[in-house]
Amino acid sequence: MLCFDIRTLEARAESVDGTLDARDSVWEAGDSRPVDPGVHVIGRLSSAGQGRFYFSGRFEGSAVAECRRCLAETTVSVSDDVQLIFAQSGEDEAEEDDVVVIPAGERELDLRPAMREEWLLAVPSFALCRQDCLGLCPNCGADRNTGDCTCLPTTDPRWDALRNLR
Repeated sequence: MLCFDIRTLEARAESVDGTLDARDSVWEAGDSRPVDPGVHVIGRLSSAGQGRFYFSGRFEGSAVAECRRCLAETTVSVSDDVQLIFAQSGEDEAEEDDVVVIPAGERELDLRPAMREEWLLAVPSFALCRQDCLGLCPNCGADRNTGDCTCLPTTDPRWDALRNLR
């Protein structure tokens, strides 16, 4: 469960233990979505004063990414600790950059959009299929992890002057 009644939160803190499903409507086209079952979110959500709430927790999941060296599809683990402040619009703190704004008059605090944003920030931009990935041949494009290509080694002509000094 990632949606909470604001009136209940004002009275007492709530434990958060829910999953943001990979097929949830919060995801947008082009997002790096999690692999099923989704992003597991755990933590605590509590009141932090009139119209303000504090979430402290963690999320974990896996995402499909493209290896930066060989372009093969690979699965990467994604996890991060999260601390968020939610404030109802109209509050002074709601104008700060690190505060998630809750629309005025809203009766429910939905963690899903904030968790989506934190997930997108945590997914690695440069994934590797394995640490010793050899990548693609720069000449013919063959995957050097599956075998050697028939290309001759090339040298950069800008280094010829130094080679001649030997």
